Amino acid sequence: MKRLKLPDAPANQTGPVKAWPEPVVIPTYHPLPPDKNPMFLEKRVYQGSSGRVYPLPFTDRISTDAVEHTWQAVHLENEFLRVMVLPEIGGRIHLGLDKTNGYDFFYRQNVIKPALVGLAGPWISGGVEFNWPQHHRPATFMPVSFQIEEGADGSRTIWCSDHDPMNRLKGMHGVCLHPGRAYIELKVRLYNRTPLVQTFLWWANIGVHVHELYQSFFPPDVQFVADHAKRATSRFPLCDGYYYGVNYGERGRKGVPAEEQPLKFVPPGSYPPQRPALVRECPGADQLHGDGLKRRLPRRVRSQT
Repeated sequence: MKRLKLPDAPANQTGPVKAWPEPVVIPTYHPLPPDKNPMFLEKRVYQGSSGRVYPLPFTDRISTDAVEHTWQAVHLENEFLRVMVLPEIGGRIHLGLDKTNGYDFFYRQNVIKPALVGLAGPWISGGVEFNWPQHHRPATFMPVSFQIEEGADGSRTIWCSDHDPMNRLKGMHGVCLHPGRAYIELKVRLYNRTPLVQTFLWWANIGVHVHELYQSFFPPDVQFVADHAKRATSRFPLCDGYYYGVNYGERGRKGVPAEEQPLKFVPPGSYPPQRPALVRECPGADQLHGDGLKRRLPRRVRSQT
């Protein structure tokens, strides 16, 4: 699979932060037409919550053949970072590039190949997926509207907005780069457009290229971590017991069993070998903060703490 080629900024983009819409061509496995009959699925359990999809159509088939497809993309760039947002696929960040060394700090997908993971069916991995009001939001593979906003400090923000088709809520997320800053700011605005009290989750599902030295940093008030629907819970920062059937407390005292150690990986000595190994292979862990709120972690993260 060839590497996705990014277009250069237009000549009229002369500021320290550049933002512009320009389509890109990506090999794509398109979802097949959904069943024309309504699928209620009211008794379906989806990641610990309701799996009902009505009035959305439910897609349960994906084409087995890829075709070249032109996707609308919005590009954002400063002197350090390059970001690409796909408003036709939920306004996700599809690409994040460190221009100083050419490293993709978000996992770069050079093909659009959905899996049937989303609430209404299609979902793709990689990049950053924004989720509300529940897991893999109903609009994760649906188009959103977008607008580029320029800040007084020269920053640029790509605002993406959609109306949740299930609960009639409105959600907006703004992907922002500032001049001279090597980080991405995410702005979030959620609106309850109904007269009813509504519950929701908000989390970002981040895809990264994991290796043996990959680290995940938590805010200092995190005391516990948990998986979807709290199927497994662990103390943080040190796992002193079982997590998903693995005795990490024992591994912290005695080390990882020899038969489970990577055969081709030799630790470079950048961290003390006797340090507690708290290696969590969490398929999407929640952070439980001191304020009682839940926030999401990247899926399949290994933490060396």
